[in-house]
Parts: sequence; C-alpha cells; structure tokens
Amino acid sequence: MSDLKSKIKNLREDFNIYKIDLQNLPTHPISLFHNWMDLAIEKEKEAIAFVLSTVSKDTIPSSRVLLLRDFDEDGFTFFTNYKSAKSKNIDSNNKVALNFFWPHSQRQIRILGDAAKIHEKESDQYFSTRPRESQLGAWISEQSKTIDLHFDFTAEMQKISSQFEGKTVERPKHWGGYKVNPLSIEFWQGQPSRLHQRVKYSICENKWKIERLAP
Repeated sequence: MSDLKSKIKNLREDFNIYKIDLQNLPTHPISLFHNWMDLAIEKEKEAIAFVLSTVSKDTIPSSRVLLLRDFDEDGFTFFTNYKSAKSKNIDSNNKVALNFFWPHSQRQIRILGDAAKIHEKESDQYFSTRPRESQLGAWISEQSKTIDLHFDFTAEMQKISSQFEGKTVERPKHWGGYKVNPLSIEFWQGQPSRLHQRVKYSICENKWKIERLAP
C-alpha cells in the first residue's frame, strides 16, 4: 500500500504538445470544438467519450461516462434509457455538465448546459443505425434498476430475439436522445509548469463572450 501511495504522490507529466492560438480564436466555440475533436479522433481510442454529471432532486451529484453521437451549433447529443438514474436527474434538474479529456493531446473541454429530449424521429433515426444486438439490449435492460446477481441476460436476449425474428427492431419508447444546449464551454490546454491555457466561451445576450482564465 505504501509503495502505491508513493507512486501516486510522485507521478508527474509535463504538458508541452500544443498551444491555443489566443490571437486567432473563432467567434463560435463549436468551430474550436470541431477542430479539437477532429484531432482527438486521430489520437484517442475513445475520443467521443465524455463524463456527464447530473444532480438529483435531493442535490446529490453523480457522474458517468457516455459517448457523444452528434454535435452542432445548437448543442451536443447523446442517447440513453429514459428510465435511467441520469434521466430521472435531468427530469428534476436539467442543468448538466460534460467533460471531455484527451490525454494524448493534453486537452480538456468542460461544458455546462441545459439538457432536453430530442424529437422522437431523431431518436428513431439513430436507433435504426445501431447494431441489432444493441437494439435488442435496449428492450431488456431496465437501466439503473437493482437486479439479482445471477440475472440471466442471455435468456432474456433469446426471448426478445424470438419476438423480433424476421422483423425490424423498433425503438422502445423508454430509449432516446438528449441534446445539451451549451451555456458555457471551456477549452483547457496543458502547458509546462502547470501554467495551463484556459479559454472560456459564455453565452451572453445570444452572443458568445470569450474570456481567458488563470491556470
């Protein structure tokens, strides 16, 4: 245990790969997000993974890793079970936080925004592109519900497979997408001596305000 604690205390990495061009920042943060995501996909195995943080009606925060499935100037889209813990949190408090971290680029993006369900047709469209096994899994998993340690998902998959044999798997109504409309987006670029670059875009009177933050 003491060896592990020593390793944790003494792990060090200097950051010196990229810099943010502070003199040529785009007026809209999605332009910069696009550039960073494009590079991340080349370097990171799970570039579209992000941490979603929500707060329950009892003000208890929770975080989990999800996958980004779309983005545009209006926001960031992910899909989930509408009966899940995260969805219940969003129902009571739709203020959420997203965090992308790309260690190979020494970059991080922090997003604060409002989450809302997307149109059913959009969810249908995305659901139709999923692998059939994932479509079937959406029907049998009551996400976040407590189940028996020995619950047999194989048997349930066989049942639902038989039900949809020779048919298109329709999207269950309890599964769909959310879009997070950003209120602020912070771009973090690691720099030597921990003097990291931080640029924050905040929406103000329907326009994006750009600020630099201290490390």
